[in-house]
Amino acid sequence: MITFFIALGILLLGYLVYGRYVEKTFGIKEERTTPAYASRDGIDYVPMGKKRNSMIQLLNIAGVGPIFGPIMGALYGPVAFLWIVFGSIFAGAVHDYLTGMISLRNNGAHLPQLAEKFLGRSLRHVVNGFALLLLLLVGTVFVTSPSNMINNLFDGDASTLMFVIFGVFAYYILATLLPVDKIIGRIYPFFGALLVVSAIGIAVSLFAQGYQIPEMTLTNMHPDGLPIWPLLFFTISCGALSGFHATQSPIISRTTMKESNGREIFYGMMIAEAVIAMVWAGAAMAIFEPGELLGLINSGTPALVVQEVATLMLGSIGGTLAILGVIVLPITSGDTAFRSARMIIADYLSVAQKKFSSRLWIALPLFAISYVLTNMDFQMLWQYFNWANQTTAVIALFVGAMYLYIKGKNHHIALLPGTFMLYAVWFYILTAPIGFKLDGVLPYVLSTLGTLTLLVLFHRRARAMRAAQMECDIPVKEVA
Repeated sequence: MITFFIALGILLLGYLVYGRYVEKTFGIKEERTTPAYASRDGIDYVPMGKKRNSMIQLLNIAGVGPIFGPIMGALYGPVAFLWIVFGSIFAGAVHDYLTGMISLRNNGAHLPQLAEKFLGRSLRHVVNGFALLLLLLVGTVFVTSPSNMINNLFDGDASTLMFVIFGVFAYYILATLLPVDKIIGRIYPFFGALLVVSAIGIAVSLFAQGYQIPEMTLTNMHPDGLPIWPLLFFTISCGALSGFHATQSPIISRTTMKESNGREIFYGMMIAEAVIAMVWAGAAMAIFEPGELLGLINSGTPALVVQEVATLMLGSIGGTLAILGVIVLPITSGDTAFRSARMIIADYLSVAQKKFSSRLWIALPLFAISYVLTNMDFQMLWQYFNWANQTTAVIALFVGAMYLYIKGKNHHIALLPGTFMLYAVWFYILTAPIGFKLDGVLPYVLSTLGTLTLLVLFHRRARAMRAAQMECDIPVKEVA
């Protein structure tokens, strides 16, 4: 388990060293009033402490991504650890920190508004579409996956599953419509404790029971021979880099009390998610051979792997608690996915959210669409989610790069990972079964041309906006 422990050490070092560098590059202002106070409304803008916000942020961003994704990524072997560790430190955590802090400087604005401001007016409509598609896919995945796990836990049948799905939807409706501190702010700390305890239990059991996690090798161990490039970077998204986080960070930017809290809340919780991803990827590699693991995934989605791992390593009681901890993850991301969608639509249509009826008429159509999507095949749904997710991450990283460029800061901390993933996004959609299914040299050529074209447009706009001395931060206005 040398590779495993070294990877955990690098993640901690990344938070302590590179996280501090990213914070210094951004340049926090402790004296600046945050949106939680400046726009306090008792619904979405509510001051909450750093520890509570950190736990809420972790649960918001975690979902099943850092469990299901790494379990499927474990099919590639230990090479998956490289993407989890370095992707999280240099891409994912930078992405989360910049989107959270830029949102905080712009009165809690969501990604579509930030894209319009920094990348161009026309992009607001595009990003609105991408963000809402992503959130609906996330919400749907995070309805079906926990419902299946709950149903499996109690050996339920199809009718029981339908009952569980409606129960999950009922909770999501309440969490979407009620003020953020009434449900989310109160129960998430307890859910967070269950999540952390379950992850620690799996990690300790790996060590105590003498399991051997394979050491680092660049060999592709996938039993189907699927290529590492670019599939690994889409299979493992949450836990390394995820555009979904850009839809969640503005929720917490509206409840953050001071800017110095940002490094722990946004950068730190991404590193914590990467640790969770490492634990589940390591467990999947240690317990199952690649062929056996693939068989379990194909027969019951990664939820079946979760159940097998938890029960085998922790026994019936401990395994049940661990499974409950995993069930918590998607539920506590699904609710905020729908909440984010409601807030994005409200911002787009300029609809105030103090009235319950205003929140209701926006939210109900979202749940109706999501219910229809629950009938889609999970594997197909996951592929569309992965592409939409990483495309959104690229947009968010370019927003961060533009913000830093205009301010004369080191924008390469966002531009370099953004460019890498931009090329990957082009290549994936050009070659994937859900895309254009191209092969040979052509997708490489088209991906290169697409990436270079967008980089030229980015630098042209960046130079113009810096020359115009664009105001990146909205002046703080206290409200009654």
